[in-house]
Amino acid sequence: MIWFTADQHFGHANIIKFTNRPFADVDEMDKHLIDRWNSSVASADTVYHLGDFTLGVVTRARHYFSQLNGKIYVLGNDWHHDRRWLPTWHIPGEEPRIRIGVAPFFSASSLRVAILPPLHVLEFSELGTDEHPLAVTLCHYPIAVWDRKHYGAWHLFGHSHGQHDNGGFSFDVGVDAHNYDPVSLDQVIWYMRERGWENPRKVQQ
Repeated sequence: MIWFTADQHFGHANIIKFTNRPFADVDEMDKHLIDRWNSSVASADTVYHLGDFTLGVVTRARHYFSQLNGKIYVLGNDWHHDRRWLPTWHIPGEEPRIRIGVAPFFSASSLRVAILPPLHVLEFSELGTDEHPLAVTLCHYPIAVWDRKHYGAWHLFGHSHGQHDNGGFSFDVGVDAHNYDPVSLDQVIWYMRERGWENPRKVQQ
């Protein structure tokens, strides 16, 4: 299974007030978010996290990652809420630096986490044609124009906490818009079909 999510803000007490989350304190929030993640995501699944994971330092980030299922790819949104841990996320024995691209996973604590660029494009051949796989642009922020938008490509984002409809084939995958759950690829497909998207392979059949 493939999942998308954003905006947990682990360890960020003020986010409870800013987004009216129904938690008494940050410990209750963190536990609920971890439980919701693990109730959906299996250990063999892949999760794309679109930023605002935690305000904490790198040791706190590792603490949270160690409790979460799946192989996790995080957008390197280091200019915002992840700025305290991303610059020092590194493989032991190497100089601290952001791991750009699909990097080797941090293995010292059995964490399966890699850092992607702040804007990353996935391609799904099974959702496109033989010549043109479906492109899905991941970015923390909602953007107006994305790769192959005019060909029906998708854009997934966070940041807005369910308060922004970006229009077209774009979708807020942040937890505040989805009962604090990650969003599966199947759910994204259903949403895009509701917006008028059609699978080219199925259209050809």
